[in-house]
Amino acid sequence: MALLARFAVVSDLHIALPHTVWDSPSRFHLVEVSIPAFEQILDHLEQVGIDFLLLPGDLVQHGERENHEWLIRRLEQLSYPVYVVPGNHDVIRQGGCDRTISLDEFILMYQNFGYSDPSRPYYHHKILDGLHLIGLNSNGFEPNGDPLYTGWLDPEQLDWLDQQLAQLTDQLTLVMLHHNALEHLPRQASSPMGQRYMVKNASDLTQRLQTANLPVMFTGHLHVQDIAQADQLYEVTTGSLVSYPHPYRICELTTANDAHCLDITSHRIEAVPDWPTLQATSQQWMGDRSFPFMMKLLTSSPLYLSPVEAEQYAPALRDFWATIAAGDARFDFSELPPQLQRYLHSFSALDTDGQPRYIDNDATLWLQTH
Repeated sequence: MALLARFAVVSDLHIALPHTVWDSPSRFHLVEVSIPAFEQILDHLEQVGIDFLLLPGDLVQHGERENHEWLIRRLEQLSYPVYVVPGNHDVIRQGGCDRTISLDEFILMYQNFGYSDPSRPYYHHKILDGLHLIGLNSNGFEPNGDPLYTGWLDPEQLDWLDQQLAQLTDQLTLVMLHHNALEHLPRQASSPMGQRYMVKNASDLTQRLQTANLPVMFTGHLHVQDIAQADQLYEVTTGSLVSYPHPYRICELTTANDAHCLDITSHRIEAVPDWPTLQATSQQWMGDRSFPFMMKLLTSSPLYLSPVEAEQYAPALRDFWATIAAGDARFDFSELPPQLQRYLHSFSALDTDGQPRYIDNDATLWLQTH
């Protein structure tokens, strides 16, 4: 097998210079580790040697201009190409303000990282011979400039995508966007909690990609390690740099007899200065803040537990989301009522037959392009 490309994926960096870090006791993310953790990854990538780096959105903490400027200066120092797409935290209002950037500014500021055409927030690049990348904008906005609750691909972007796909017959093409287009959690597309992380008109995208035989998308936003599949289309979502388990991925794309194989290996940031036990500390941090989330999950569809019942079970589930975020989850809640057991077990890493399938962190995916 011949190596076509080696590349890395780092998602939801939430870069925050120290003086911009939000002082909130309920803050879910350890943004104070964003810069040292990212530097550690860049050191590793320099040792490994990669052809390019993908950053699927939420590049900065919350749209701050100075955090964007820091990141751009750092990316400009790298010896390999970097490709980005905007996340919901990168442009918090379509027109920006004095502190935060607008969507138009995002395109101009990141013109060396995918946005060679300043007229639109999406792009298509030939990265290497035999390999293309389409970067999409899944941020949608209300008429007043406020962000939509869900992701959205506007009709103009979909028309543009149709034009690109018509030119890419039999070309291996990667797709990157921030919001999820496939479900990574049970009933994600029908749950108000899960819809927040998805493209509302996801089928408009996935049907196009499946028809064109594009095999893989890279996304973020959900802050979990997960690989989902719909027929021959994969979606690789990567957890956040600033929340447990602080992962990133290194991918090797190989070819043999017109077939393409994607080998994915995941890594974790184990420690950074001032955070010597980052993994354990971060898991505890997430668990300490999990109670409101678990209450909402337990009292919502399909369980609809009463608040009294939910309060009884939520403490036993303090590490539930951290386990999902780590990928390849296995759950056994035999001490809980059968209905609740079955529901929570459905979040385990299972294939369509209900058998364990552990591909969320390390995987070998055969990509069908014909």
